Amino acid sequence: MQTRKKYIFLTFLASWLLLFLFGGDQLRHFSFFSGRKAEARRNWPRWTDRSLLKSFADPEELQRDGDPSLLSPRERRAAWLSVYRSSRCRMETCFDFSRCEKHGFKVFTYPQERGQPVSETYSKILSSIERSRYHTANPEEACLFILSIDTLDRDHLSGQYVRNVDEKIRSFPLWNGGRNHLIFNLYSGTWPNYAGDLGFDIGQAILAKASFDTESFRPGFDISIPLFSKDHPQRGGDRGWLYQDSVPPRKKYLLVFKGKRYLTGIGSGTRNALHHIHNGKDIISLTTCKHGKDWEKHKDTRCDKDNIDYERFDYQELLHNSTFCIVPRGRRLGSFRFLEALQAACIPVLLSDGWELPFAEAIDWGKAAVVGSERLLLQIPSAVRCIHPERVLAFQQQTQFLWDAYFSSVDKIVHTTLEIIKDRLSPHRSRSRFLWNALPGGLLVLPDFSTHLGDFPFYYLQHGYSPSKKFTAFIRAVSQAGSLSQPILRLIQAVSGSQFCAQIVVLWSCEKPPPPSGKWPQTTVPLTIIQGRRQLSDRFFPFEAVRTDAVLSLDEDTSLSTSEVDFAFLVWRSFPERIVGFPTQSHFWDPEQGRWGYTSRWTNELSIVLTAAAFYHRYYHSLFTEYLPAGLRELVDELAACEDILMNVLVAAVTKLPPIKVTQRKQHKEVVAQQAECRDGAVGTPPPGQRSPSAPHSAPARVKGTAGSWRFSQRQDCLNQLADWFGYMPLVSSQLRLDPVLFKDQVSVLRKKYPSLEKP
Repeated sequence: MQTRKKYIFLTFLASWLLLFLFGGDQLRHFSFFSGRKAEARRNWPRWTDRSLLKSFADPEELQRDGDPSLLSPRERRAAWLSVYRSSRCRMETCFDFSRCEKHGFKVFTYPQERGQPVSETYSKILSSIERSRYHTANPEEACLFILSIDTLDRDHLSGQYVRNVDEKIRSFPLWNGGRNHLIFNLYSGTWPNYAGDLGFDIGQAILAKASFDTESFRPGFDISIPLFSKDHPQRGGDRGWLYQDSVPPRKKYLLVFKGKRYLTGIGSGTRNALHHIHNGKDIISLTTCKHGKDWEKHKDTRCDKDNIDYERFDYQELLHNSTFCIVPRGRRLGSFRFLEALQAACIPVLLSDGWELPFAEAIDWGKAAVVGSERLLLQIPSAVRCIHPERVLAFQQQTQFLWDAYFSSVDKIVHTTLEIIKDRLSPHRSRSRFLWNALPGGLLVLPDFSTHLGDFPFYYLQHGYSPSKKFTAFIRAVSQAGSLSQPILRLIQAVSGSQFCAQIVVLWSCEKPPPPSGKWPQTTVPLTIIQGRRQLSDRFFPFEAVRTDAVLSLDEDTSLSTSEVDFAFLVWRSFPERIVGFPTQSHFWDPEQGRWGYTSRWTNELSIVLTAAAFYHRYYHSLFTEYLPAGLRELVDELAACEDILMNVLVAAVTKLPPIKVTQRKQHKEVVAQQAECRDGAVGTPPPGQRSPSAPHSAPARVKGTAGSWRFSQRQDCLNQLADWFGYMPLVSSQLRLDPVLFKDQVSVLRKKYPSLEKP
């Protein structure tokens, strides 16, 4: 019995010893379970827990927060509350939705006061709004208001700092405590802490701000915008640097940085540590102390060597030849290099803790950037090395899409800001996150048209949708129809014979009423007559009568056979996002004239398919009418020979693709429309008393006479004015023509599906 107790005691003691030796570490950590759980909530990177990966950073360096004069979290919060007194603002509490119900989403900009200074950048922002489809000159119609006071630079040490803003805005009768107002800001706070102080009370206004801190950001109300320079283009903008032949995705350098190194003050901690990751091979991290007036007073032992190494590399060359670009915080959270990296297809590696990323409400930055942590700087190289090459290429492609869609110009930045606000007004008709992050981008997908992906021409291939199997023939008539021998009646008979035709709609653009129904030919499909406003832009109005996805746009004098229509429609169903048609034109750059030229000569090049005979998706009617500003549609009506060029420019700007030409049995002649039977001063002829300019050197021989040369000159002027309006030339040239299988091959006619296309 005594021996048995002895064995039991030894077994119990051994168990405790084993538990202590092998399980003690877990027991010691048990008391800190809640702390470790909070630590595990860190989003990026998930595998950098201390128990899994050793940190090679100096603990003191990681914990050092820069200058001891920086504000404490409590002081920062107090400073923020002094500025954002309406910190609990939401759209439901601080925005008057009723102002937007009657006239829709209209934006009013305050008139400029005499002698009031306005920076070049703020002038661009105001111009972007005033040139847009959102603008209204009547404050009674406005849903949103923009101050004329320049609020971009709120650093009181800056020469562009506007004083006494509080007094000025309170004197505005429309201010109403900031309700329904939008305030733009790029720089806030000043040395040494660069807090978010704007120097005036924004009240209940929405703040569109660069370098937005997540602590002061009001989700669902404020908008974070990117920091951009005064040289950022007003419209258009330069293309991204990634091209189709830019492979392999990994470049000469893996990771680069070249910029200032702050010796003291906020932001110095992160930039002072960047030299630790430099290896001189595939990771280049260059900093310079040589900036500011008194940099030599604070220089350390590294400054001289850093300054020498800094001059050895060109910044643009590094951007071109690197896969990843480090984007650390500066004095403020944002920096210019964020947009520079996006444009260069250099994947941004963000080191700016607490930065609310630009347009994060709409943009999924996880697909285009690596969001790092300033505390884990030394683990960045190993993190980016683990990213698979296919994923790298996907990141690069997304940077190019985001740059082109939302950031390449001031216009796009401002319009994205406004569209995000507009989406908040009608959540049930707002764009999904997919639409914001997929081609062609949220600005070009109108939720008022539809919120279903299958209704747009861009997503058929991705989601397995297909366009409707029928089309609507849309004929613009400008002359009186009298007998069956006239071209419009022959055209109706040919089109109605197509097995794919669902209906025919005739847009009657004459002052005289259309002929009675008895004089129109009998067709197997419905024939609808719509009275137009006698404006060229009417042909692209989104009439409710058009219910099919495909629209066959026709002029009354177009000559087509049923086989031509059938074949063109089948081609369009394979390319529903493009214009597919018969007569083509092209554009070219004339170095002698320093402007764009237009030619209708028959060459292998084409960039325009005339809408006198072309298929396209009906969504482009909505884009033409609702997306384009009224000024462009007025330009079309004034120049009188411009509507088809504008439609081609619009589709090319959206898709970045050229139109497609299909087989044509007869050559299309660009005739001058005579509308004397409709009204005086008809479209296609010079106004009375106006002298017609001589035709350019590229004018085709087929267009003869004074009226023809005047029309050709009008089209060239139109092309150049559109290029100026868009900020670049959107048209894309192509040498592609699609013919039926066995077209003109020496084989039996019985083997050909469209033998009639080969008949003269």
